[in-house]
Amino acid sequence: MNGTQWIIFILIVQVIHFLGTWKLYLKAGRKAWEAAVPIYNGIVLMKIIRRPAWWVFLLFIPIINLLMFPVVWVETIRSFGKNKLIDTWLVILTLGFYIYYINYFEDVKYIEDRSLKPRTGLGEWVSSIVFAIVAATFVHTYFIQPYVIPTGSLERTLRVGDFLFVSKFHYGARVPMTTIAAPMVHDTIPGLGIRSYLRKPQLPYMRLPGFQKVKKNDITVFSWPADTVRVFFKAEKGVEKPIDKKSNYVKRTVGTPGDSLEVIDGFVHINGERLQLSDRAKVMYDHTVYGSKGVSTRLLNEVDATDYFRFYVPTGLNQNQLNALQQLGYQVGGDGQGNPKIYTDENGIPPNIIRQLRLSLKEEIPTERVANMTLAIADELQKKEGIDSVVMKIAPKGQPGINVFPQSPYYKWNTDNFGPIYIPEVGATVAINKMTIPLYKKIIQDYENNDVKVTADKVYINGEEANSYTFKQNYYWMMGDNRDHSEDSRSWGYVAEDHIVGKPVFIWLSFDNFQDGIRFNEKPRWDRIFTTVGGDGEPISYFKYFLIALAGWFVFDFFRKRRKKTEG
Repeated sequence: MNGTQWIIFILIVQVIHFLGTWKLYLKAGRKAWEAAVPIYNGIVLMKIIRRPAWWVFLLFIPIINLLMFPVVWVETIRSFGKNKLIDTWLVILTLGFYIYYINYFEDVKYIEDRSLKPRTGLGEWVSSIVFAIVAATFVHTYFIQPYVIPTGSLERTLRVGDFLFVSKFHYGARVPMTTIAAPMVHDTIPGLGIRSYLRKPQLPYMRLPGFQKVKKNDITVFSWPADTVRVFFKAEKGVEKPIDKKSNYVKRTVGTPGDSLEVIDGFVHINGERLQLSDRAKVMYDHTVYGSKGVSTRLLNEVDATDYFRFYVPTGLNQNQLNALQQLGYQVGGDGQGNPKIYTDENGIPPNIIRQLRLSLKEEIPTERVANMTLAIADELQKKEGIDSVVMKIAPKGQPGINVFPQSPYYKWNTDNFGPIYIPEVGATVAINKMTIPLYKKIIQDYENNDVKVTADKVYINGEEANSYTFKQNYYWMMGDNRDHSEDSRSWGYVAEDHIVGKPVFIWLSFDNFQDGIRFNEKPRWDRIFTTVGGDGEPISYFKYFLIALAGWFVFDFFRKRRKKTEG
């Protein structure tokens, strides 16, 4: 819906309100016309139901208003003596239209001095829950949102199992575009697996003022531009999602509007110069490790390398053991001579599984292994006895990669050698032709809502031949620090400004062993709990200071209550 349509919609709502309440306004000692004036009628209604005037503000906040309207409906009928449970259900289930019946067909009297305290314990409990949800939804939508790192695309800067607080106010909170949605959930209602929102009506993109722009090196949460997934890890037809209901991703901003970006041998270059990352960025790359006497798992573990395979050669493996291993998810193949070989990730096969299945195993020590590590880890590993060399894996320039933006034969790019590419900024104009349209078609068509048709040599935008295009908003380039294990802008391209969600600022909890979901054997990473995401130098945990402050509060509260009891 555009601005004009929303004005018409609001006016229709005002007419519906006036027709359904004007007699009640009269019975409350007000004028009938006061029910017809937008905003003012809300202020007057708050006086009638004896609630604060600032409640009117809540009625105009998307998502929050969905919670507040039923509350106001209930408060309205109770102000005219309708206190029965059936009345409450009727006004909620009829979406407030039960008030029409009371307005025209019931001879009700206004209760000027009615008690605002719930009459039952259940009523008080429901009232507390409703306003707790309103407050939490307001904070979640416009200030701070909790977020958990589910994948390793930012390892080791942010770890799988880090629980974050994401600030909405740094960049300015994005006003929800989806106006009818369940509070405190994203695109799916947990447990039910159904969509949590209605696709219409939609508000136009708006953002509250922030105090910071998205800068290079910022770790940023955004709506995944390519998201058409209803349920992850389930093969099915894609769905079209509103922008604010697309899945949230977190990556590092490496390119900002107006930049020319190029990846050269794995390193990002901006405007011809290598991007200088913050000292907290721990960028990882796949490396090939060589050792003439074998590259042992012990050496890789000592430097904390990841994402490598382990190979076990079993002796006397029977069919029952084979079936059990496969049921546990282990891959069993052959070594080329027909002998069985078990392939695992870096975690290997746990000792309890080996004992339970009575396996006789010997781990193979290859002379060449691929592992994922930072450049600092690679230098450390290179110094280990028995290691001949550690070489960063680089796809050569000119060798087309798989699933690399813009998926065009004109651009033979891969994730290690990519670009150069221009990152659009609002108001900038670029030439449009058969060579450049693969780069900008998604922006022009999907993000800026134009019709695009491409023939053999010509490009048509909204039915007219186009030789240039001027962008309507800013765009960004996002990449994961785990460079060879991150699906990012190199796969799906630009991130529009209206997709920006917020900035992670704080890690409030962190668990190891989190990849398989919440279990009871996760190990807290104490050094990461209560640490900031940004800043310079090694992260400092403020957890002990939090515990000291919490203990101080309990001591203070204990003596405060004790003194109050003594004085009473």
